[in-house]
Amino acid sequence: MKVVETKLPGCVVIEPAVFGDERGFFFETWNADRFGQLGLPAKFVQSNVSSSSHGVLRGLHYQWPNPQGKLVSVLEGEVYDVAVDIRRGSPTFGQWEAVILSADNKRQFWIPEGFAHGFAVVSERAVFSYLCTAVYDKAMDAGVRWNDPAIGVDWPISAPQLSGKDEAAPLLADIAPERLPIFAS
Repeated sequence: MKVVETKLPGCVVIEPAVFGDERGFFFETWNADRFGQLGLPAKFVQSNVSSSSHGVLRGLHYQWPNPQGKLVSVLEGEVYDVAVDIRRGSPTFGQWEAVILSADNKRQFWIPEGFAHGFAVVSERAVFSYLCTAVYDKAMDAGVRWNDPAIGVDWPISAPQLSGKDEAAPLLADIAPERLPIFAS
């Protein structure tokens, strides 16, 4: 397994060792011992899978004050996956990182607690997997507008299909400070 740092400290891309032959392939998507040795989470409490068609954009989501770290990957298709640092006091507050996740490249993206997350489907269809460090809590569910100009994510889709919740999400500057995670150095 190879871990690739991003410009957002703590957000890393994981490239698993893939073993294949004429029958297909095999790789580990998570191993508590290996992840723990690398300083990555060794415990997840919820696993989710979503399916979306081309042009769907989900995000930018976070949960506060019961934050979730997410290990995300794509089981079918391809997505443009984004993490945004929304931790008050962080030196990278409001900055974003994007990675291409696909069934072909088998990459995973670790998004720690305190970051907003979203993705846009660039293939015909995508099946997306999330391993979460905290259980989803509807009362803690929150979001940042996907096209917030102050963040400036360079999405590959100009007119995405959005949920009503994502269309109505506030700009980062309009979110009350107590509704944002706090940076802990």
